[in-house]
Amino acid sequence: MAKKISIPYNGKKYVLEFTRSTVSAMEKAGFSINELSEKPATMIPMLFSGAFAANHPNTKVATINKIYDGLSNKSGLVKVLTEMYSEAVYTLLSDEDEENEGNPGWEAVE
Repeated sequence: MAKKISIPYNGKKYVLEFTRSTVSAMEKAGFSINELSEKPATMIPMLFSGAFAANHPNTKVATINKIYDGLSNKSGLVKVLTEMYSEAVYTLLSDEDEENEGNPGWEAVE
């Protein structure tokens, strides 16, 4: 699964990705991956612009919109962005580092 998307635009290369903090900021701004199909006119632009936050936080909305408008295969792009977003969320539940010594464990007690 793609973790980043590279888009060359006007002589600059934009690298789009999601991190835990950018996902959190998007949620605070009202983004919900569950509403993507219900509110596409709102959620798709939020998903696309949110992918700029990690590496290009000062990119103007007008520039982001021009980049999006010029891209081909938008449905494929949205699919990959959705996967990338979900993967960033999944890191909250991932146990990949669990095998490292020194990590705390937990148990349910009554």
